[in-house]
Amino acid sequence: MPHVAFIGLGRMGHGMAGRYLDGGFSVAVWNRTQTKADDLIARGARWATSPADAAEGADAIVTMVADDEASRSVWLGGDGIAQTARPGAIAIECSTVSYQHALSLGEALKSTGLIYLDCPVTGLPAAAASGQLALLVGATADDLETARPYLEPIGATIRHFGAVGAGTVYKLINNLMGAIHIAGLAEALAVAEQAGLDMPLVLDAIANGVAASPQVLRHAPRMVARNFADASFTAALRHKDAVYAVRLAEQLLQAKPLIGSAAVAAYDKAKTVAPDDDEARMIEIVSRPRDH
Repeated sequence: MPHVAFIGLGRMGHGMAGRYLDGGFSVAVWNRTQTKADDLIARGARWATSPADAAEGADAIVTMVADDEASRSVWLGGDGIAQTARPGAIAIECSTVSYQHALSLGEALKSTGLIYLDCPVTGLPAAAASGQLALLVGATADDLETARPYLEPIGATIRHFGAVGAGTVYKLINNLMGAIHIAGLAEALAVAEQAGLDMPLVLDAIANGVAASPQVLRHAPRMVARNFADASFTAALRHKDAVYAVRLAEQLLQAKPLIGSAAVAAYDKAKTVAPDDDEARMIEIVSRPRDH
């Protein structure tokens, strides 16, 4: 029976780990908060006392954590995966990290004999739980084929963007575009409200107009209704991703990206006000009176 170690059981990781159980894999799990693993343990997962414990004997190790610092800790820390993972095991980093971290982590793990893929994902928690994510892969073609049996349980679509780091480049582009769409939408809807427009009509016009995008279609009704329950993506996480993306853009374009930088500034304010709230709350932030 193939054995998978899964590290990080947040909104996305919990459902992804469950997919391996659904697929008949032997699964060891670790998370900073053990209670998030309780139902997975009840379904047959083994609770590990550390990332190193989870990785021992695993054929593949999958991580889904918050940022560069958390990724570095679970892979390379004193109780990290690299301490116990066997040479030849497949290391799959699904977290959204910076481009430089994806590259340096790949080099560090390959030096220990692991097969490394950067494999950030797109999709909501429901897609994670049903195996319908899109996987954005950076790896050699051979390594991707070796890893494919461990990718197919969690992803309906596998997009191979190129060498290690390429999946992360696209994920950062994708999430920066999302930040721009959502911040712009919040400002536009706030203007429409202040102008006294018929908001159901505004929503209909947006949904059937050229400005519609999946982000706009999902968030516009929630913003107008001020429905921020069940946050699927927080302001703090979006800000982190946008910062990583702008840093990469500055490196590659050798100039400060104006629109991306504006999105970073908007989310910097949002994460200061409500870091763990749904990013759709941006409309409340842009609607607040400014101090003069």
